[in-house]
Amino acid sequence: MDEDGMMGGMYQPSMLRRMGAGQPAARFDEYYRCYPVVMLPGPERENVNHGGKVMMPPSALDKLTRLHITYPMLFELINGHKEKMTHAGVLEFIAEEGKIYLPYWLMQTLDLDPGDLVQVKSTDLPSGRFIKLQAQSTSFLDISDPKAVLEQAFRNFSCLTKGDVFTFPYNDEIYEMAVLETKPGGEGTKNAISVIETDLEVDFAPPVGYEEPKRSGTSTPATGRGMGGGMLHSAGSMAQAINYASIAPTSSSAAAGAKAVSSNFLLGGQKLKSGKPITPKASTPVAGASTNPPPTTRRTNGPQPLRLPPGKLFFGYEIKPLKKKDGGQQVADDSKPQFQGQGQSLRNTKKKRPEDDGKGK
Repeated sequence: MDEDGMMGGMYQPSMLRRMGAGQPAARFDEYYRCYPVVMLPGPERENVNHGGKVMMPPSALDKLTRLHITYPMLFELINGHKEKMTHAGVLEFIAEEGKIYLPYWLMQTLDLDPGDLVQVKSTDLPSGRFIKLQAQSTSFLDISDPKAVLEQAFRNFSCLTKGDVFTFPYNDEIYEMAVLETKPGGEGTKNAISVIETDLEVDFAPPVGYEEPKRSGTSTPATGRGMGGGMLHSAGSMAQAINYASIAPTSSSAAAGAKAVSSNFLLGGQKLKSGKPITPKASTPVAGASTNPPPTTRRTNGPQPLRLPPGKLFFGYEIKPLKKKDGGQQVADDSKPQFQGQGQSLRNTKKKRPEDDGKGK
C-alpha cells in the first residue's frame, strides 16, 4: 500500500482537507431560530438584555470545541433576508436546541422578529484602539462621568460594529448609543473591533437633538486680551455702571456733597429768648392741603449708594499713598531729646539735715 492509501485509511476526508497545506481553518456556521433574551426561561437577566453577548445551545459548544475555536469566541450574526450583519460574543450555552437568544437591541439592528432564522458564523476581530459614539438623546449629558459609565457598560460586550445602536442602563434609565467609527477600521476589519482586554480610546459626538447655547448680545464688548488670555473690558464700562465719577473721593461733586452734609449742623438756630414768640407749625392737617409727603429726590452730590448690576464686582476706591516727610527733617526730629523737662514739687520745703537736729538737742 502506498503512502496516500495509508493516509486515506487513517483519516477521514474532512480531516484531510482541514490538515492540508494552505487550506483555510474550518468555521462554525449554523442557523438558529432567534428570540429575545426576555423570553429565556429562568430569572430575569437585565445585564444580558443590555449587552453584546448571546445565549447558544449546548450543541454549539460541542461543535466549537471540535473545531478548536478558542477564546474569545466572536460571531457574525447575519440576516440574509434583509442583508444585515453585526457581531456579538457568547455568554452561556444554555439555550434550547435550535434556538438562540439575543439582546433586544441586536434584534432591532438585524431587523429580526421572534422566530426568524439567523445565521451564526465564527470570526476573528482585531482589538480596538478607538471608538466614536453618539448618544441618541440629550439626557446623556446629565451623566457626570460618561466615560466611567461606559467603561462599566462595556464589560457586558465582547465586540462592537460600526452602525450598531446598543443600549445600557444607568440610574433606572435606558440610554441608546450609536457607534459612528471604529479603529482599526476598513473593509478588511469588517468595521468591527473587539473590546476585550484592550485600552480603548472613546470619543463622543454631540447627542442627537443637541443645540449649541446661543450667546446673549447684552454682554460688554471686549477691547483686547490680557496677559493671561482673559478679556479686557473698556475702562469706562465699570465706572459708568456704578457712576464712579460722582462717588470718587477726588470728584468735585463728592466734595460738595460732603460739605453740604457736614454743614447741616452749621445753620443759624433760633433763640429761645426773643422778642417775637415762636409759633409752632400746626400738626393737624389743614383742609384743602395735601397730606402726602413730598417726593424724595435722588441726591446728585455726595457719596452715592453703590448699586451694582448682577455679575459686577467692585474692589474699592483708588489708593493714595501717604506723603512722607523729607529725610533731613525726619532725622532732625528723631535727634530731639524726648521727655526733657523739669518736674515741679508740690511743696517747696527744705529737708532737715541731721546736723540741725543735733544742735537743737
